[in-house]
Amino acid sequence: MTKEQKSKVIEDLTAQLAASNVVYIADISGLNAETTSNLRRACFKEGIKLEVVKNTLLEKAMENVENNYSDLPSILKGNTAILIAENGNAPAKVIKEFRKKSDKPVLKGAYIHEAVFIGDNQLDALVSLKSKEEVIGEIIGILQSPAKNVISALKSGGSTIAGLVKTLSER
Repeated sequence: MTKEQKSKVIEDLTAQLAASNVVYIADISGLNAETTSNLRRACFKEGIKLEVVKNTLLEKAMENVENNYSDLPSILKGNTAILIAENGNAPAKVIKEFRKKSDKPVLKGAYIHEAVFIGDNQLDALVSLKSKEEVIGEIIGILQSPAKNVISALKSGGSTIAGLVKTLSER
């Protein structure tokens, strides 16, 4: 690879990293062509971009981005693939589902909205993360609940209030 090609790859990686707040780093070495193709298809269905990268080029791209990747460059050893997504838990779900059939991919680390997760043992925690849409839905549900309770109490309480007023007036 020539110096110009390397600088072009670093430039592309830098642009991808700068545009995304969700980056997973995984090891997919040892997967045959068919299995790798199936993994790529699964990622594509979920809107995840999977790309195999050279560690040194990824490290330089991470240095060029303003995001604080903390200790992530230290895990760049061996074969490395990056998974870039919009949804914070989508790559973790794909990895977990894919590992039901195979022992790969192995999660090396992840960067999700300024939080850094290192190690394959973090996979379950990453799967349980809620997406932005799920959190918004829960908040709306929580906000609607008291209003629904008040409205239903007022609707059913019309006869109760009348009864209460009548009882109080009789006393």
